[in-house]
Amino acid sequence: MSHTMPTTLSRPTSTDILVIGGGPSGSYAASALAREGFNVTLLEKDHFPRYHIGESLLPSSRSFMRFIGAEQKVLDHGFTVKVGAAVKLNQHKREGYTDFVNPDPTKAAWNVVRSEFDEILLRHAASSGAAVHEGIAVTSIKFGRAGDEKRPVAATWKSDEGETGEIQFNWLVDGSGKNGIMSTKYMKNRKFNNTLKNIAFWAYWKGAGTYMPGTKRENAPWFEALVDESGWAWFIPLHNGTVSVGIVLNEELSRVKKSKFTGPDAAKEHYLTELQRAPGTLKLMGNATMSSEVKSAGDYSYSASAYAGPGYRVAGDAGAFIDPFFSSGVHLAFAGGLSAATTIAASIRGQVTEEEAITFHNEKVGTSYTRFLVVVLSIYRQINSQAAPVLADVDEDNFDRAFDFLRPIIQGTADTVNAGVTEATVQATMDFCEHALGPTTPEMASAVAERVDASLIAPDGAIKSTAEVAEIAGSDEEAKQVLLRVNARKAVEGIYDWEGNFQSEVLNGFSVQLETGKLGLRRVGATKAM
Repeated sequence: MSHTMPTTLSRPTSTDILVIGGGPSGSYAASALAREGFNVTLLEKDHFPRYHIGESLLPSSRSFMRFIGAEQKVLDHGFTVKVGAAVKLNQHKREGYTDFVNPDPTKAAWNVVRSEFDEILLRHAASSGAAVHEGIAVTSIKFGRAGDEKRPVAATWKSDEGETGEIQFNWLVDGSGKNGIMSTKYMKNRKFNNTLKNIAFWAYWKGAGTYMPGTKRENAPWFEALVDESGWAWFIPLHNGTVSVGIVLNEELSRVKKSKFTGPDAAKEHYLTELQRAPGTLKLMGNATMSSEVKSAGDYSYSASAYAGPGYRVAGDAGAFIDPFFSSGVHLAFAGGLSAATTIAASIRGQVTEEEAITFHNEKVGTSYTRFLVVVLSIYRQINSQAAPVLADVDEDNFDRAFDFLRPIIQGTADTVNAGVTEATVQATMDFCEHALGPTTPEMASAVAERVDASLIAPDGAIKSTAEVAEIAGSDEEAKQVLLRVNARKAVEGIYDWEGNFQSEVLNGFSVQLETGKLGLRRVGATKAM
């Protein structure tokens, strides 16, 4: 990858807006704010390109990048186009397939080499007007100004060459990734999800096969539950000729399994053994050879009780991360970065009070996270074939906002009275959402559409409960599976819908104003989410 490296910049001692971290959330927020004409400085501890996992993107990434003018740069780079995704959650049923490009080819996503993708975003922030400094790690944050002791006002830093310094600022965006300096060191409000306490092992392979060559689904990524219901595997083709192949297991179970192996190759032997439990993945790999070491990451499902406060916003992995499944990482990083930029701009421009901006960002990030969390939990329930209590991992207010539109559907199934969010409410919502990745294909959907009422298939049709779908389908099992999936996707696809979710969603009486030069929040009459 060849990028012109930026000229070394003199170290600033002050800035209007400081962004910590040059990953997707930090780079996105920096680009959006700099394009508004604000004085933005970004400090990144590494020198890009640098390695990162999280290679499969959702279609929403294109809309986010289009807003900051970065989409064409990614298009021109030549990443592997993601036309859809194949998912096999049950070894006793065929895989399901989600088509991203029919009928709109511009809905394609990408599988990306993150070192290259992230560098494009960081360089774009610089070209958008942000002052980008690499090799600079923020070591601490100072708080306090007259009448506002909780507001961050300066950061101390150290370069990888041993320089130290301090930079003062008026606003802070924490995009510091998993380290999450604000959440872990100062707010101390990070909470790990017990039901998703997993660990991943992965490596890169050369010479692998391709999913459904010669068809419209050629080269789609593949995701598969392991045969012993202990986890799942991924197979993601990349444009550099390699395939990312990984497994995800419950952390404790993985520890027990891995203990059977000793020596320096224990992780590799554990990884290769677990791959044997993914027959579809092995078939796709064919005679591939491993071209990298085995990597691993754990303890990566967490959230925070708040993502904003006076003068600061937390975005991306610095605040929350769910799980590799469903490719939510970059989407949530972009959504959090844009929400951070939007709410800071709104405060600076006096469109809202700072307290209103803080509330909006907290609700925007928390609600977006919760929608994905519930869907991922419903997927794991199928992979593991067991229902675990999950209410402790779900913020009740965020859940209410995220799935309020489903309450009429699950009412009666979960609650005899409007008792708020209960374990039964969450489980009933998971029952509904779990069919979004069901074992159906576009061809199966077309065949069913020929023999059922068109309104049942229509994207804007009324949402039916799972019981209603079962009654309508009767003994037609194929129709039942298709209708359950169509029904569930009305809820699930909304979680990454740019128009309906990010732009139009109303939270606490405000929605985002996505207009370059006028970025901010607008007050609206409604107060109901979604």
